[in-house]
Amino acid sequence: MKILVCIKQVPDMESKFKINAEGTWYDGIDLAWRMNEYDEYAVEQAVQLKEQVAGSDLTVLCIGRQQVQETMKKALAIGCDRGVHVADENSHQKDPFEIASVIAEFASDKGFDLIFTGMQSQDRGSAQVGVLIAEMLGMPSISTIVDFAFADGQISAKRELEGGIKALVKTTAPALVTCQLGLNTPRYPTLPNIMKAKKKELLSVEVADLLKVEAKQETAKIYFPEKKGGGLVLEGEVADLADQLIQILKDKTAVLA
Repeated sequence: MKILVCIKQVPDMESKFKINAEGTWYDGIDLAWRMNEYDEYAVEQAVQLKEQVAGSDLTVLCIGRQQVQETMKKALAIGCDRGVHVADENSHQKDPFEIASVIAEFASDKGFDLIFTGMQSQDRGSAQVGVLIAEMLGMPSISTIVDFAFADGQISAKRELEGGIKALVKTTAPALVTCQLGLNTPRYPTLPNIMKAKKKELLSVEVADLLKVEAKQETAKIYFPEKKGGGLVLEGEVADLADQLIQILKDKTAVLA
């Protein structure tokens, strides 16, 4: 079985973000970088499937600058067999359609039986790339999965719906799934596996060799939300609080006008 897992390097969400000079993305200077959290679950599920199906081959793909190779090495240490780095200094400027087309172009002639992606990235958060890849490759996709099983070429996955409801969806390989938080428990790479990962194949491909489409959308501007006034905390006896609340509703709203 041939498996592909797609990951993205994102800033640690605890970082202090600043908007870049162009006003179209965040400034990457002085940020700590890590694997996108949703992709950690995708990598773990891909590795589990590789361990389940004897003779499986698992490739991890990441688009971005040279620095993303550090994040790829974590996926290799967890259990991926090789890495494919799509070198792109301006990946942050590409819309989901372009990113998906690059991955689909790479995968089109590789015969992957299963493709795993995170449900969305923590920075852009479009949740479009995975399903677009599947559409471009002409394969079924199951999004937002929280449970996964594979047997005899058939995939059974539970996907998260609104209101805590889950739907059981089945399809056959080849297929693509996008992974939600809580799907599994991502493992930590062990020191021996970190050392082994240094010897694994890490290919580099220029994005220009794979990008065959034009963008469908453009980021015109990003900005921090405007700060709104804080809430008002009332303290005291219940009767006094009721009087205060009534007075506030009269003064600040039209509810008791």
